[in-house]
Amino acid sequence: MNDFYQGFTQSAIGKQLTKLLGLPAPATLERYAEGAPLVDGTVGIGGRGRLAESLAGILETLGVASAEPTAGDGATYKGLVFDATGLTSSEDLVALRDFFTPLLRSLDPCPRVVVLGTPPEQVAGGERVAQRALEGFTRSLGKEIGRGGTVQLVYVAAGAEAAVHSTLAFLLSPKSAYVSGQVVRIGAHGAKDAERVADWLRPLEGKVALVTGASRGIGEQIARVLHRDGATVVGVDVPQAASELQGVMKELDGDHLVLDITAKDAPQRLAHHLKTKHGGVDIVVHNAGITRDRKLANMMPSDSAGSRGGDRFEQVIAVNLTAPERITRELLDQGVINDNGRVIGVASIAGIAGNVGQTNYAASKAGVIGLVDSLADELDRGITINAVAPGFIITQMTAAVPFATREVGQRLNAMAQGGLPVDVAETIAWYASPGSTAVNGNVVRVCGQMMLGA
Repeated sequence: MNDFYQGFTQSAIGKQLTKLLGLPAPATLERYAEGAPLVDGTVGIGGRGRLAESLAGILETLGVASAEPTAGDGATYKGLVFDATGLTSSEDLVALRDFFTPLLRSLDPCPRVVVLGTPPEQVAGGERVAQRALEGFTRSLGKEIGRGGTVQLVYVAAGAEAAVHSTLAFLLSPKSAYVSGQVVRIGAHGAKDAERVADWLRPLEGKVALVTGASRGIGEQIARVLHRDGATVVGVDVPQAASELQGVMKELDGDHLVLDITAKDAPQRLAHHLKTKHGGVDIVVHNAGITRDRKLANMMPSDSAGSRGGDRFEQVIAVNLTAPERITRELLDQGVINDNGRVIGVASIAGIAGNVGQTNYAASKAGVIGLVDSLADELDRGITINAVAPGFIITQMTAAVPFATREVGQRLNAMAQGGLPVDVAETIAWYASPGSTAVNGNVVRVCGQMMLGA
């Protein structure tokens, strides 16, 4: 779907008007193309912390060229990585300025910036102060950087230094085009190591992935990206979407199961299908979801006299939250999820910031975040649980939103544009990577760094 405003701002007259009137001018984001290198350019590295000496070697493993920038070298950089784990007092924070300020005008279009820190809860005193300060720095720089750039903070727990590869591969590549201003924790819950990744271009080779709501929209893109990365995809959707589901799965040489995930026997049917046909499952993506918007004052129970609200509240909670809870528990209890497996939920920015007329939806999506919180420390055998929280993603559903509302939704972020379903899918593929065992208990917003929400 075309963004007509973005197209206008890139025309000759549009460039003049946006500059004259101070209007947002969305950059054309670079997104990953299958077979392309993870980073098309050089990454500048700096800092003096726990990871500093290993950064060049980590990037070399990913096939990424790196260099330590020197003043006046005339080089340009596609990305910057700064190890801030060595900052132990507020006075040390000036090192951020000293590294970044001389380099920000030497960045290529759509640059990627990553700051590495220590989880504040693991340290005390002045070090805790300095490490917490990194969040304000990175989120502000994310709103300044412009030209399609992104800025992230990655807190690396002590002992998890060797588990950063998959996260750097994602955050430094065009796969993270619409992810910015985020805080990722590595090694904060359980495992601090990672399974070896044989091929960074096909990290999911030999894995089986279950994707609910896989027939269209974001779910279809999740299926496509996981297949691209080597996984065998088992798509699930309701009977009304059976033909579309079958078509997508046939194209991806995958498998499919038609069922209503809210049915009483749905968890058992899924477990049986995955065990008997695939010997288990490695990746479970709870993508299926619905909206039934209405202000709470008008959302009466279905048995109320004269009510037109139907079961709007119950239906949304059942599909978006209760079904993922029940399915996850059944797959875990039966041991269907293989060692080093992945459970991934699709939350929403609505579950963080709230939305008018979406008390039911926002509750369900905040509940998905709660599911991550509740299981992150319970899981074993290398199994992880994480979630994505999409912002304004351009789909057929959002195309039906009134024009003015749609425009506000697309512009109210640091990139001044909506995201694409593939942006959500790429983030899920990062969680799904065997190299992401230490990435557990995270909720990452895919929202272009929205101005609302934390």
